[in-house]
Amino acid sequence: MTVSKNINNPVGQGGGQRKKLSRAERANNGPHRNLDRQGAADQKAELLRKMRETSASAAAEADGQAGDDTAQS
Repeated sequence: MTVSKNINNPVGQGGGQRKKLSRAERANNGPHRNLDRQGAADQKAELLRKMRETSASAAAEADGQAGDDTAQS
């Protein structure tokens, strides 16, 4: 195999042809991106819901603990 002088252009590493991209896809705004963004928004909403639940339960426990401490004192 012939050695290329440029590391970014190795000779003999068959590349094939590139897919023709629409203008929107070239701007990174294809249909696949819309699905990815929707999935990311769903994950974020779920994470926020879980964090709010845990903080609410922690606050409720702290209120319960504070009430118990004052009763013992």
